[in-house]
Amino acid sequence: MKRLPLISIVLLVIVLASLPQVIKKDSTINLLILIFLYITLATGWNILGGYAGQTSLGHAAYFGLGALATRMLWFEGFPILPSLVAGGILAVIFALLIGGPAFRLKGVYFAIGTLALAQILYVTVGNIYPEISALPVNELVSYKITDRYYLFLGIAVFAVAAAYFLVNSKLGLGMMAVREEEDAAESLGVSAMEHKLIALGVSAFITALGGGAFAYYHVSFYPQFPFSPAWSLDMLTMVYIGGAGTILGPIIGAVFFVALKEFLVLNVGEYHLIVFGVLFILVVLFLPGGIISIWKRIQHARKSRSKAATQKLSPTEN
Repeated sequence: MKRLPLISIVLLVIVLASLPQVIKKDSTINLLILIFLYITLATGWNILGGYAGQTSLGHAAYFGLGALATRMLWFEGFPILPSLVAGGILAVIFALLIGGPAFRLKGVYFAIGTLALAQILYVTVGNIYPEISALPVNELVSYKITDRYYLFLGIAVFAVAAAYFLVNSKLGLGMMAVREEEDAAESLGVSAMEHKLIALGVSAFITALGGGAFAYYHVSFYPQFPFSPAWSLDMLTMVYIGGAGTILGPIIGAVFFVALKEFLVLNVGEYHLIVFGVLFILVVLFLPGGIISIWKRIQHARKSRSKAATQKLSPTEN
């Protein structure tokens, strides 16, 4: 990320922003929206799981809370942007309330605990709220897919930028220190609990923004659906496929995940879940650094060959 010139990133965003003016197919716009959503979710999860080292299986809770709160406020007449922020704040409050007790659990117990909390919300929302929520007629008439496209693009850019600046700050260094060795970090004056809670709060906020945009995007919305455990597993899968603990990893993982998922759904149908399961196992076993580690290996090999060639051409010392 550091090697990419700022101007290249700006130009890429400009190109993405101009696509709705060029692409007229709604199916293509919808596919790009899905990619932006998954980039947001993967980036949000990566802050807690990749940089702070806390593997969460319950991020669907924050995604669902953001979606539910945003949808309700928006239906009450609030503008969409304040509704999104309110949904994000609600998710952060929930995350911080459960964060203290949850972080007392270690390793697999933490992952199972977060999964259980998300599952409780999934069942509760399914029992309280109606099965489907449809857009009011006035909103349906004014519905524009391009408005949703720009919202998802803006949130994805915000998520990546926030992650970049966070991990390159003192807070980010503290999170990575906690990830590598918690006891050693504590001995150096780094509060493990404080850094975990900050990572959880930022991660929950970004995930909830994605949930809010998801609720704003759908004409017919199922309140229980965003709380499904499948969302949490998708986030984890994308990050590990792309490369955990990196900025580009979640982006690469999200694009790869969406492209492969669309291809498999069209060709193998429901069996795509089996393919993803096998792929995830193979990545963990044989490519633990994710797809981005391939590029790192190529760069390392080039540097090694260049160094060897330089030494070979240099005069021999007597």
